Amino acid sequence: MGKISKIGIITSGGDCGGLNGVVKGAALMAAAMNIEAVIIPNGYAGLYNLINFDELVSLSAQRTDLVNASLAGSEAGHSRVKISKIKDEKKYDRIKEGLKKHGIDGLVISGGDDTGSVIVDLHNNGIPCVHAPKTMDLDLQTYSVGGDSTINRIAHFVSDLKTTGITHNRIMVTEVFGRYAGHTAFRGGVTAEADCILIPEIPVDFDFVYKHLKFRYMRRVSKSDVHAGTYTIVVAEGITDSKGEVITDDNAGVDAFGHKKLAGAGKFVCKMLTQRLKADPEIKDFMKEQHLFVEGLYEVPEVRDVNPGHLVRCGTASAYDVNFGKEAGAGAVRLLAKGLTGVTVVKVVGKHVSYMETHEAIKQRHVDLEQVALYEALGVCFGRVPVDYNPDFIRATGAIDRIY
Repeated sequence: MGKISKIGIITSGGDCGGLNGVVKGAALMAAAMNIEAVIIPNGYAGLYNLINFDELVSLSAQRTDLVNASLAGSEAGHSRVKISKIKDEKKYDRIKEGLKKHGIDGLVISGGDDTGSVIVDLHNNGIPCVHAPKTMDLDLQTYSVGGDSTINRIAHFVSDLKTTGITHNRIMVTEVFGRYAGHTAFRGGVTAEADCILIPEIPVDFDFVYKHLKFRYMRRVSKSDVHAGTYTIVVAEGITDSKGEVITDDNAGVDAFGHKKLAGAGKFVCKMLTQRLKADPEIKDFMKEQHLFVEGLYEVPEVRDVNPGHLVRCGTASAYDVNFGKEAGAGAVRLLAKGLTGVTVVKVVGKHVSYMETHEAIKQRHVDLEQVALYEALGVCFGRVPVDYNPDFIRATGAIDRIY
């Protein structure tokens, strides 16, 4: 690979906070190295159709100034397209011709595991590219742009929902993204001080959840001078039942990468808990004792589900994600210029740019169950009988790693 004079910047997959930091970091580092940076719009759809563009947006100093790194989403736009699934047999030649037409020597691509799998594919077909890790699910082997922003937004929504929960004595269930890894539900729920956090890594024992709910809810309402209380649950969309089967709507379909769409976990949790509340005679007695019971109308506490959906992706990026995004974008340009492609930026600390092979970086990482045990010791329910927390004591000898 020869000297780089022009790079293309692509963002792909789901939107989230920190992506504009990647775009801006890559553009500014390219400018510092006298390399032109252009946006290839709308993810891999734009890359495949690059040959048809008459011109691309060049990230001049003036245009780069307009990129607001603190805003979530991406100036470059997204699409969910898996290049290998395109029926065109000459798809890679078409992409190469598009890159040649616009004089682009290499690509900085920001995305998650699906995007990363395409990066591996492009690299193997002779298209130079470097991966700036991005996924709000936090399930890559590296930290990924969007995780911290999403956790903060989940925490904000769940915390705010407690006001309506207390007002109506409701049990509030919030379903959040994450697919088959529960990182954002876990950390967002911990931050919001949720009573119960259900994640894909732990099959749900609904009888235990109900026991935990019943004790806390009844204690709060009975100890309140105005007979008011709530119980808060955060549910990751990919939770499993006691048999290990994913709880989802079978009619949800599949996405462009062939993944089954996940939906309905929050509603299912509401159903399981409502059934138990209605079948429990002690609950009706409790409602009568607290002067809440109205026969035929209000006999058991109401269980409500809320799905903030894409609200956890949008708005503003956290400071952590803006910093990491800029560093990852800048580091990706440096790696390209060094001739290192098919790799993922892990972190940039001063002069040290850490990277790993993208095919290794996109292997799914799950929540550390030993970390879960710590929070079980603090009273949080994770849908199972708590595991004993017996820590080791290790003296720190160097820099402390991130919590994610």
